[in-house]
Parts: sequence; C-alpha cells; structure tokens
Amino acid sequence: MTNFLQDVRYGLRMLLKSPGFTAIAVITLALGIGMTTAIFSVVYGVLLRPLGYEHPERIVQLHEINSKGHPIQFADPNFDDVRAQAHSLHGVAEFASDVEAVSGGSEPTRTTVALVSQDFFPILGVKPVVGRGFRPEEQRFGAAPVALVGYGYWRQFLGSAADLSAKKLIVDNHPVTIVGVLPAQFSFPPAAEIWVPRESMYPHSPSRTAHNFNVLARLRDGASIAEARAELQTIARRLIQQYGQDVNLTGIAIDQLRDVMTSNVRPALWILLGAVGLLLLIACANVANLLLVQSAARRHEIAIRAALGATRARVVRQLIAESLLLAISGGVVGILAAYWGLRALLALSPGALPRAGEVSLSLPVLAFSVALSVVVASALGVFSGLRSSSGLQSGLAAGGRSQSAFLSQRMSRGIVAGQLAITLTLLAGATLLGRSLLRVLSINPGFRTEHVITMNLALPDVEQENAKVQRVQFLDQLMARISAIPGVQEVGGINSLPLIGFHPDGTFIEMRPGEPLPSTPQAFEQLFHDRTRTGDADYACADAGYFRVLGIPLLRGRMFQASDVMDAPHVALISESVARQKWPGQDPLGHQIEYGNMDGDVRLLTIVGVVGDVHQEGLERPAFPAIYTTYQQRPTPTSNFNVVIRGNGDPAAITTAARQALRDLDPNIPPKFATLEQIVSGSVESRRFNLSLVGVFALTALLLAMAGMYGVMAYSVTRRTNEIGVRMALGASRTTILGLVLGQGLWTAAIGVGVGILAAFAATRTMGSLLFGLSPSDPVTFAGTALLLIVVALLASYLPARRATKVDPMVALRYE
Repeated sequence: MTNFLQDVRYGLRMLLKSPGFTAIAVITLALGIGMTTAIFSVVYGVLLRPLGYEHPERIVQLHEINSKGHPIQFADPNFDDVRAQAHSLHGVAEFASDVEAVSGGSEPTRTTVALVSQDFFPILGVKPVVGRGFRPEEQRFGAAPVALVGYGYWRQFLGSAADLSAKKLIVDNHPVTIVGVLPAQFSFPPAAEIWVPRESMYPHSPSRTAHNFNVLARLRDGASIAEARAELQTIARRLIQQYGQDVNLTGIAIDQLRDVMTSNVRPALWILLGAVGLLLLIACANVANLLLVQSAARRHEIAIRAALGATRARVVRQLIAESLLLAISGGVVGILAAYWGLRALLALSPGALPRAGEVSLSLPVLAFSVALSVVVASALGVFSGLRSSSGLQSGLAAGGRSQSAFLSQRMSRGIVAGQLAITLTLLAGATLLGRSLLRVLSINPGFRTEHVITMNLALPDVEQENAKVQRVQFLDQLMARISAIPGVQEVGGINSLPLIGFHPDGTFIEMRPGEPLPSTPQAFEQLFHDRTRTGDADYACADAGYFRVLGIPLLRGRMFQASDVMDAPHVALISESVARQKWPGQDPLGHQIEYGNMDGDVRLLTIVGVVGDVHQEGLERPAFPAIYTTYQQRPTPTSNFNVVIRGNGDPAAITTAARQALRDLDPNIPPKFATLEQIVSGSVESRRFNLSLVGVFALTALLLAMAGMYGVMAYSVTRRTNEIGVRMALGASRTTILGLVLGQGLWTAAIGVGVGILAAFAATRTMGSLLFGLSPSDPVTFAGTALLLIVVALLASYLPARRATKVDPMVALRYE
C-alpha cells in the first residue's frame, strides 16, 4: 500500500507537470465515458430495469396472431376460452385505454382512461394506497360505474380529498364514483390516470373477429414461458378446429410485458449503445496515442530508473497508477457530463419512448460508469506500461531513442488507422440514417400541411338515436362558429387524422343490386367468408370540408353534400386504392357496400366519389385503402374527433378564438391544438432522434480522429526533423518533403478506410429495420464516407507537412 500511494503521488506530480496533455486526456475520456454512460442510462431504464411489480419476470402479455403473422388484440370470446383453458397462467385480464374528456374535478381534463377486467390489478400486484379496490359486484355489466384514480390526478384535480365518496367524475358521459387511489409510481397502461372496470361499462362482444382488447397474464409458479407458449398454441389450434372461419387467428403469442412495452425501440437503443461504444473506443485510442507519445518522451527517464534498480513490474505499476488517475478523473467529469447529456437525451427523445420516467443516473448506471473507468484505466495502464518498459537497457544507448521513436510512430499510426476505421463505421451509419430520413420526408403524404391547425376533441360515445342527432348538431354549430373566425378560410373534421398511429380498420362487404340484408348474424358471417365480395380498409368519419382543408383531390364522382343527412340514403367516399383493388377497370360509383361492423349501423353505403390516397399509418408505409362516411349521417365514430382549420391569419389568434367557440358550446370539453406540420414532423420523430444521436457520435469521432491524425503526424515530423534536414541538404525540394509527409498520412488513412469499409459493411447490417429505401451496404454511402474520411485525413496531415517544408537544413543538422 505504501508503494501504491507513492506511485499515486508521483503520478499526480507527473500529470500536473504536463497540464496540456492531462487536460486533453481527461476531456477525451470524459467525453467517451459520459456519452456511454448517458446512453447506457436510457438502455438500462427502458430495456433492462425490472418493472416495479411483484415478480415482474412472470408478468406476460398475450396477442392473437392473424393470417399475416402480425400480433393483434384479442376478441372477447377467444379471451374467455384462454382464461378457462390455460392452466399455465395464474390470472388473465383484458385492458384498453384511450384519452377521454373528464369533468367533475377542479377543472375539465383530457385524461387517459383505462378499462380493465377483474384480474388486472391482482396480476400486477398493485393495491390502492387510499380507499379500496374494485368489488366483485362492481365488475359486471350494468353495475354502477366506479373508478380508481392515479396519485397525481388525486393530488392535482381532487385536492387530495380523504372522503372519496364525495367525489364523482363524468367519464364518457357516465357518472363515476371514485373508490380508491393507486400508488404514485403506478401508471399502466402507459399514461393512464383513471381506471374503471370494463365489465360495468361495456358488455362482452360475441364476435370472434372483433379485436378490441389487450390481454395481460401472470405465469403460475413453476411454469415457464416456453410451456405457456406451447399450451396457448394448442388452445389456438383447438379454436381454429372448433370455429373454423368464424375465428381469424392462426396462433397466440406470449412475451414478457417488459419486452412488449419496449419492442418498438429496442433495436434502435441497442444500435445507439453500440455506436457510443465505438466512440468510447476512439476516445481510448486517442488517449493511448497520447500516452504512447508521452512514454516515448519519457523513455530516457524510465531507462535511468531501471538502471537504478526498478524492475519492469515496478515501472508498469507506476504507469498504471498514472493511467488510473487519468481514467478516474475522466470518469468523474464523465458522470457530470452524463447527467447533462441524459437530460438532453430525454428532452430530444420521442414522446412515445416507453418507461422514460424510469430513466435516471441510478446506482446500477453509476456502477457501470465506475466499472467502465476502471477497465479503461487498466487497459491504458497496461498498454503504456508494457510499451514504455520494453527494452529498458537500450533506453540509455545513443541509438535507442531513434529506434524506439520508429516503433512508437508505427504503433501510433496503427492506432490512428483503427480510429479511422471506427469513424468510418459511425459515419456510414449516420449517413444511411440521414438519407433514409430524407427519402421519407420526400414522400408525398397525399395531403397539404401548410397553414393547417388541428383541434382534437375527446367526446362521449353516442349510441342512442337522440344522442346521435345532438352530436351532429353540436359539430355543425362548432364548424359554423369556427368558420366565422377572421382569417379562417376553410373548416372540416375527421375522426382520425393521418400519421397519428392507430386507425380503425375492418372488412366491408360488397352488396349486389337489390340484394336484401342478411337477417341473422350467421348469414352475415357467411358473407364475410366470401373473399370475392369483401375487402379490407380503414374506416373514417369525415365531412366535405376535411378534404378541402387538406387538399385531398376528388378523382371521380362527387363530395359529401348538405343533402347527405341522417335520414337520407347513406353515402361513402372511397380512396383510389380501394377502387383499384376492389373494382379494377370498373366504375365503382353506384356500388353499395355494408360496413356496419365498424359503427353498428347496417344501412348500406352507396359509393358516390373516389378521392386520392393518403398515407395514414406513416410516410414510409404504403397508403392503405380507406372508406369515408360523413358524420352528418353516421356520428357514432366521433368520440375522438379532429377539427381541421386552414387559415391565413395569426395561428395563435385563430387557436384562441376556436377554443372560445368550443367553450361557449360545451365548457367541459378540453381541446388539444397542434399544427398539421407538427403532426407530420412528429411521425418521423424517432428517425430524427436516431439520426441526431448517431450523427453526434459520428461527428465527435471524426473530430477525435482528426486530432489523432494531426497529433501523430506532428509528432512524426518533430522526430524526423534531422532526417528532413539531411534530405533537404542533399537537394530534396519542398514539394518532395510535402509529398513525403502527406504520403505517410495518406497511407495510414488508406489502411484505416480499408478496414473501416469491411467493419461498416458488417455493422450496418444490424440497421436494416431503421432504414427506408436503402440497402445497409449502399455503395454510394460507403464511397462517399470513405472519400470524406480520406480528405479529412489529408487536411489533418497538411499542417504538419507544411511545417516540415519550412525546416532549415542547418538548424535540422544540429537538432540532435
């Protein structure tokens, strides 16, 4: 211990003796360790941290698998069968969530409300901290609605009331009694703040093709996911054999809840962690190069110490102590950098990043940072110690210095070549992501986005005829008031805006002229099984103003008209892709379809117009077929309604006036405003986030590689001053000397680029799911990044090369 403390004190004096070297090394390590720690914080909080429930590894989520192999939600009868037959599961529950207008608290709110079945909270092991949970008699259809609220909602909107029975909320037009408050840290489904029993508000659907709910379960003690998966597949086969075409599943999937919650972001986060790991390697390589230069300069000192009796192990231990001081200093500064970097990451991260509230510099993350610092210190210390202590006896010889300098230069160039190879890998990845984003943004979405304001309304469900009439009157009055606002040019509305995620879709039936509607559910099912008469499409409820505001063209027929009222024959518009797929080479106008499975209205729809395709699910996804009805005839889907406003006035003034117009009609409906441009931008937010991070890593790596190249070339010129003087004394021109030094840099860069292309070719294959319209091995990307790196390497070599051409031969010959 005495020797170790002596080594630390001596190492500290040596580092303080070279403040420039020490500052650069610490900052470089802090950069690498800080960025790595920040990204690992996100990866740990989102992907690795256990969920905050009892035995979270046993909580699973189930999905039906459709004919295309995609996971979908459960139909109620299939859920009942799984709950009754799956012996490997201890508790199975349904849940769903949506944003609703909630009143009754201190102010109306837009709140995420979750519908949950009876086993939901026992599966998660969550109990109220105030009040009680749901009673069995409250979890059947027709029971008086009750609710549990989140701790934050209770504090903010209910004033932390101890007497919950005195508080009632209006949720989806239902008066709800609050019976309990859930723990502060609980929020599942994500963002949910109010939970109500689904059985009390919505009866079970008898259809095995109506997929409306997610399913949560807990594995029994001793049961594994593999055993449960095999049992669920057996149940799925049994359902298919028993119900045939009446059930549209091909299997049942089961995965840990944590994996399901993070499935959309997992590939991107692992790739980001790998990218920042490469950046850390570059930072370590830069510091290793600095240590190599330092060790070459200190070789005479180390040789004297060896001559005075220091063993090789003693010298290595001394240099490890110095590296440990550097790495610990870099780690401390890196943790501070990670703290600020993590805040910036969370600010830049997509709003849909799951478990974002659980991301922090926690003890596991700090342990990771400390371990990383120790590993870096050990690696650098061993490297510099072994290099500096090799050939100690030759260190005092006249030629030893030149020989060691030659070996050090060769190793330094090798390290720089490695840096360039890693940098090229990062640059290729960033370029692929950037070009993918540009290709996505260049896609025509099928609508105009300029000067369009959207106002989202969370409205109560309407089922009764009188409620439907009132809804139509309410929306008509709202549209009229908004259209009268100064600066507003056009107003329209639709139940589901493009590019916002979920869109209702289903199967429609083409009806033959004069054919009567089936009189029984079984007859309807038979029509659904005839694929020549059915088609799949998104279902949207809009008005004519929506198409004018967004500039969606009418390709054939007519738009919705004022005469298309509830008592008139019901009409529909179809997108171009519906016409192309269902009626190729025909005129679809006048054809009738039945689409009552979407809104419960079985009246036939007559096609009166064809409109342009719109990218609903995302810019990078093909435009899905869509069928549009008008809310004046079918207002049932308007519980989530979006008013779209095109204006040439001040957006803030229009927004304020539209808010007041809504408040005058119903003060209990809180709107949410956004521009259509913000919605389009938000649809590519995750791509922009990935590009930003990988781009920052690549740019940092490029700067570090340039610094490394410059340092090596500058050191090489300094060590070769005598040689350059001899060459110039013997007649070498300045151009020859410039070419000599630049050639050395170009050769180093060529090796790094060659290795980097091979490394990037292998690494970018992991990015396939993040690219759009590009191959992971895109030749243009690889050629461009390779050329850029060579140009940068030559620029970094030019200043040392230029300095070499100004060497005075007489001064250089006296250099030694």
